[in-house]
Amino acid sequence: MSTTTQTAEAPNKMLFLACFVAIVTTSFGFILRALTLPQWSAEFNLSNTQTGEIAGVGLWPFAISIVLFSLIIDKVGYKNSMIFAFICHILSAAITWFATGYTMLYIGTFIMALGNGTVEAVTNPAVASMFPKEKTKWLNFLHAGWPTGLILGGVMALLMGPETNWKLKILLVLIPALGYGLLMLPHKFPINERVKAGISYLDMLKEVGIGGALIIVGLIVFQIGSVFGWATSVNVIVTLAIVGLFGAFVRSFGKPLFVLMLLIMLPMAITELGTDSWISDLMAPAMSKIGLQGGWILIYTSAIMVILRFCAGNIIHRISPLGLLAVCSGVAALGLFFLSGADGVMILVAATIFGIGKSFFWPTMLGVVAERFPKGGALTMNVTGGVGMIGAGVLGAVILGFVQDKTIDNKLQAYDSQNKTELHSTYATTPRSSMFGTYQAIDAGKLAAAPVAEKATVTGVQETAKKEALKTVALFPLGLMVCYTLLLLYFRSKGGYKAVHLPEANAEVSAQGPSPA
Repeated sequence: MSTTTQTAEAPNKMLFLACFVAIVTTSFGFILRALTLPQWSAEFNLSNTQTGEIAGVGLWPFAISIVLFSLIIDKVGYKNSMIFAFICHILSAAITWFATGYTMLYIGTFIMALGNGTVEAVTNPAVASMFPKEKTKWLNFLHAGWPTGLILGGVMALLMGPETNWKLKILLVLIPALGYGLLMLPHKFPINERVKAGISYLDMLKEVGIGGALIIVGLIVFQIGSVFGWATSVNVIVTLAIVGLFGAFVRSFGKPLFVLMLLIMLPMAITELGTDSWISDLMAPAMSKIGLQGGWILIYTSAIMVILRFCAGNIIHRISPLGLLAVCSGVAALGLFFLSGADGVMILVAATIFGIGKSFFWPTMLGVVAERFPKGGALTMNVTGGVGMIGAGVLGAVILGFVQDKTIDNKLQAYDSQNKTELHSTYATTPRSSMFGTYQAIDAGKLAAAPVAEKATVTGVQETAKKEALKTVALFPLGLMVCYTLLLLYFRSKGGYKAVHLPEANAEVSAQGPSPA
């Protein structure tokens, strides 16, 4: 009996490699679409709004699929779910290749995001179940796949140059997709540790509870509402109805610490993914002065993340996961502050500091949730990831955009006041509103037709304001540092941070899915 148990529970390194390559595929799709958006906009005459909608649909469906699959994944099986993700990635590439306009580009991106969410819904709990005693270490190894994909996909696309047909760039995603498909097929996935320990489905739902459901459902509904133009009242009613039905079933608020971790995940995701989505554009003017495209700074910080995530095991042995997160938050804040004022070679120094700071955020947060709430199985881990991804898309990108517009608005008014000019009244749009307040943006059409001297002045204000927006973003990791420090003090009062372990699996339970042929 012991031999059977050992065989069933021995970590399958080839299966881990398949999971790693699947994560690489998700970031391949992310970076390739980000780099081809300008080409789509030009070829299909897309408006800025349409381009933004296509960029947004690359993120929010992720949250839908990661949560929905987490609810059913132990029933449908991990391998079946990965087959669905594989089909999504191949189908998305095909639809995008044959796209003739906005609608097909939107659908192709939507399907890609569904596949990405499904990949995370499977790989996070699968790796946690394969390595139950070293979850945070191996989740860091797994999520080294994200920056690896950014580097490989980004370098390939950048080296192909802007003149290369975007269809060829999009097909690059087939390389890792076919890779994880072939690696995955011969292997069995592990049974989730929650299932092996006999924890009921209802008990899993209770770990998330009404508090957790309110956060993730609210974010998803409000994002879908923004796509379909629902009124705020409709979003609130739909959210409360879904959460009310869920609450009537589970009759639990959820673990307070888990609900807190979800709230912390929002500024953490804004710091990492929200900044990544803008960093190339924000730093493009300063990078151009040293002869590099803005995209290279994202690739550089991604390279730092790959190296450090593969070193996570040694670091976590010396410092607790929460201690690591607290230190990284402070380093990330410092890096963002330096980036906001860096020029020349100092850009790379500041980028190095920021890259070190953000390296452990995502996988270590997932590791803490996996270690502290194993009864939540796939659901608690993946709700955390879903909150992070949709928070980065719904809040992070919007906050950074608003901060830029507001900073440009204020600086241009200050310039007019000091120099007795009327640049603001001439080139600013009428007041606009967003979820974060009102602002006035620069009218691109008017600026394009402006006299050379005035155009240079306004452009200079814009470039300065873009970089200074990073100072505002630095407030998020500073807040995170406070939160993680308070959690460290809380656990110290309880005897120190410790992972929660479920009872050992029954020997009769083996791997999921049919035996390989």
